[in-house]
This record gives sequence, C-alpha cells and structure tokens, in this order.
Amino acid sequence: MKLVIDCFKQVKGAGKSIGIYNLARHLVWELAANHDSRENARNEIVVLGNAYNKKDFDVAGVTFIEIRKNPLSKLTCIQWELFDVSVLAKKLGADKVLFPRGYASMLHLTKEYVIIHDMIPFYYNEHYKGYFNQLENFYIMWRLKASARHADRVITISEASRRDIMKYSHVDGGRITVIYNGYTPIKREAYGKEDGSYIVAMTSKLPHKNAEGIVKAYACYRRTASNPLPLTVIGMEGIGIQTEGITWIGYVEKDEDLHRMIHNAKAFLFLSLAEGFGFPPIEAMQLETPVVCSGLSSLPEVVKDAALLVDPQDADAVAQALIQVTTDEACAKELVEKGLFNAERFNWKKTGDKYREVLFDEV
Repeated sequence: MKLVIDCFKQVKGAGKSIGIYNLARHLVWELAANHDSRENARNEIVVLGNAYNKKDFDVAGVTFIEIRKNPLSKLTCIQWELFDVSVLAKKLGADKVLFPRGYASMLHLTKEYVIIHDMIPFYYNEHYKGYFNQLENFYIMWRLKASARHADRVITISEASRRDIMKYSHVDGGRITVIYNGYTPIKREAYGKEDGSYIVAMTSKLPHKNAEGIVKAYACYRRTASNPLPLTVIGMEGIGIQTEGITWIGYVEKDEDLHRMIHNAKAFLFLSLAEGFGFPPIEAMQLETPVVCSGLSSLPEVVKDAALLVDPQDADAVAQALIQVTTDEACAKELVEKGLFNAERFNWKKTGDKYREVLFDEV
C-alpha cells in the first residue's frame, strides 16, 4: 500500500498552526522510525513537502517529494488543496492520502483520510462573529464541513472535537476515529526545582484563550487570599487592564526558558474556553506543577482528575482553586503525582501505533 501524506502547506512559524506542524512532523517520524523491512515491503510512505520543511520531513523511511510552489501564497495553497494534491497523488499511485491540516481535496481521486483538530472556526462564528475576516472564516467552515463529509475516514484529537464534527458537519460518528496527540517527554532534571513563589498562566490574544478571564480571576484571588502570590502571564503583553501583581510576558522563544518558568511555579493556570486538545496543562504536568484548568471543551478528558477543574468564567471559583492549590501541600502533591501519571497517556509510541493501525491495517 502506498500512503501519501500532504505536508505541502506546513511551514513552521507561519500562521497559527504550530500544533498541527508538530503533529505532522512527529507523526511522519514515528511512522518512518517503525517502518521495518517487512512492513516496508508492503507499505510505502510518500511525504509531499516544501523547501521550508524539508529538513523536518525528509527522513529515512519515507520518500520526500519537494513541491516547487510557494506554500506561503494563499492562492497557491487554495489551488493545491482543492485540486492539485489529488491529481498528483493519483499520478503517484497513492492508495490513501492523509491530510494533517484538516482539509481534503475536492476531487476525491483516491481514498482520503483527514485529521480535523477542532471546529473552533464555528465557535467563533457563534460567539465572536466578526473577529476574523468573514469571507476567510466562511471558507474555512465550508472546507471543514466538506472534508468531514467526503473523507473516507476522519481522525480527530479528542472526543470533544468528535462531538463538534458530528454537530457541525452532520457526519456519522462511526466514520470518526479519536487518536489523542502525542507529546515529547520533557527532561525535568535539567531545570532543577526552585521554590518559585508565583503562579504562572498561559494565554494569547485570541478571545477563546480567555485572557480577560484570567485577569478577573486573579483580581478576585488577590482580594480573597490572605497572602496572594504574584502572577506571570505567558503568551501576550497585556490586555489594557491594570491589575496589581501581574507580570505580562509575550512569546517565550526558548523551550528551556518556558519550561523552567513553569517548573518552578506554585501553580499553572489555564482558562481556555475552547480547545481541540490542550497541550499546556499536559506540559505543566510533565514539569511537576499543579494545574488549575478550565472544565470546558476537551480539557476535562485530557486532564482527567489530575487538575482542579473550574468554570473559566467564574472568578470566585478560580480564586478558591488557586488558594487551595497554593496553600494545601497535600493537594498540590497529589495533583503533581496524578499529573505525571496522566501525562504518560500521551506519548508518540501510542499515538503512532494507533495511526499505523488506521492508516495501514484498515481496508
């Protein structure tokens, strides 16, 4: 069987798709690394890439084809995903094509498997209409629905995303397979363990990341706690509301700086309103930091009982959770232990095995 994986549009650092890029990269690595000689005789992996991502996707075990077009051009990408990729895959003799970015071709010349990470564009259409360009958001919603309806198999990253795909695309749930994301282990011993007397939160300027909710919850925490800790917010540089005790940090370029900051915090706060999966809480769990987490969307199934779940729009509830996790040592210790165990559910070996089963064993 010949599997073609479409990575042409993947450019690290371009747009808002770093999570999708990392999934595609690690998935290619995992499939290639376990492609032993006997399996290789039966199955061939072809990756369609570009000049920007060749260093990440041109690896032993795959045939890498560099598409000599500009992946940063929107018009080029639209033509590619609608028509060109399907034509090329057919010429290559593909039995199946995997689309990691969520958009399948319009031509359907081969079997098509599509990874739809989330349906957040529909969430924005309902709750933040006008935040994104209306034409662009309409196109994305149309493509997601069409891809889900016409693909031979839809793969998604959480049960919450599966429910959303069924809701917005009216696709039979039997055609949707949930495979959790994998996560690369963090070497905690590299960062030591200092007693950092602060709380750390992660957010962004996108409304569903709920930066305003973080500020309101922290203000309530400062009013309620007898000895409140300062808050460091990673991911943006403020929202225009002055609140005592908050330090805003934008994008942290080096992973080791980010990991050290989270590892040494008393608690990690994540109050997103919608997520397809939600990596930051798992990252904090690996770094032995107790987590206070939004109880919405995919997050309860991802963190399970290894975090204190809260209503991200209930400032009082968040404040009480922060007080509990920063003052109750037994609670914090239990969350750290459960967090380390929970994070083990997400590793690339398990993820790769499930993808291999779906992509190579499924007729």
